[in-house]
Amino acid sequence: MGLGAVAREVWSRVVKVEAKAGQGERKTSVMSSGMFGLLSPYQGARPVGVLPKPTAANLRRFAETPVARRAINCIKDRIACMDWRIEAKAGVAEGDHRTPAHDGGAVMNGAPIAKRAAALTAALEEPNGVDSFRTLIEQVIEDLLVIGCGAVEMESGASAGEPLRLWPVDGASIQVNAEWSGDADAPRFGQVTGRVGQNAITPLLDDELMYLRLNPRTYSVFGLGKLEVAFESVTQFLQAHRYAGRMASNGVTQYALWMKDRTPEQQERLTRWWQEEIEGSGNVPVLSTEEQPQVLRLAAGTDAELRLGWQEFLLSMIANAFDLPAMMLGVSHDVNRSTAEELAQEAFQNAIVPLAKLLAEHITRDVIAKKLGWSDLRFVWSDLESKDTSAEVDMQVKLLAAGVLTVDEVRAMRGLPEQVMRD
Repeated sequence: MGLGAVAREVWSRVVKVEAKAGQGERKTSVMSSGMFGLLSPYQGARPVGVLPKPTAANLRRFAETPVARRAINCIKDRIACMDWRIEAKAGVAEGDHRTPAHDGGAVMNGAPIAKRAAALTAALEEPNGVDSFRTLIEQVIEDLLVIGCGAVEMESGASAGEPLRLWPVDGASIQVNAEWSGDADAPRFGQVTGRVGQNAITPLLDDELMYLRLNPRTYSVFGLGKLEVAFESVTQFLQAHRYAGRMASNGVTQYALWMKDRTPEQQERLTRWWQEEIEGSGNVPVLSTEEQPQVLRLAAGTDAELRLGWQEFLLSMIANAFDLPAMMLGVSHDVNRSTAEELAQEAFQNAIVPLAKLLAEHITRDVIAKKLGWSDLRFVWSDLESKDTSAEVDMQVKLLAAGVLTVDEVRAMRGLPEQVMRD
């Protein structure tokens, strides 16, 4: 065996996990497909109807810049830190046992709702041997915001204590079969592995991959990431920032002194005298000439040369692309204590809530219902249900005064017993 063949064999053992028969085994590759040059034309076997998604490398490089990273972290960290729970769907009683869609969760079929919810909660808290729920969901959110799509591989577990296993997958490595007809036994997705031949793409069924799209559209099987929308603004901001950095670091004098009819010797002597006696010393220069020297202005010497206003405008455009107020990216113009709270609430409602609900819906539909067949359970973010207590009380008081609600109805809404009437 040659040296090249040995190196390739060792490398393949490091970067991939071979698919094996049985439950709970992973099929997708461990490493990102970016190492295999996904953006270059693919020469291996390609299933009919599979469409690639380009520009992932450029978007991920832009995601490492300070402004884009700040916008991504404002959304990603807030969602990843929220509390969550598994609960029964509305209208489902504790004794109800719905018929599973398939045998994905057959290990615990027929078990009480509370027992299955506890097992699923434990499985999501430790989805695999490496990740926690937070590290898994952070990787999915990162791909959603940057390239517009996220992916998680789903495999059934082999025991009641581990109903399923989940692995994060590089969203850019997933190709979508645009001609998928809905057949559960036909591959809907495929992962580019970087290998050649028949192993170039790993086929995945519909119930083996949770594929999320941000800003779905009818004319494309791929989503539209927030960083894709802000791509041009981020490019212009980086260029303006580099220009301002060069202007600030390269000190250029703002004035020049022009003296008429001087010989080269006089010019050299004057220059040496100015550098040795005047420049940086604080002494008052005294010139004795027949004509008054003329001062030429070379630069304005103001912050306008740094294009700070243009950079602030670009920050606002980037914030708009991420559905965030410009305050979140460091723009403090026209921001005070009264407006800051409203802008923070606006950021939560426009940027956090829609993405969090998208994740919850996919986990409920793909992981719980489609993979396990437990259509009576759902995934819920607890922090999304928090309400403004003072606003809720004011609304109840107004409805009570207008006669829309009774005292007992308001007490029931507050979790209190009915009012006892005494003679």
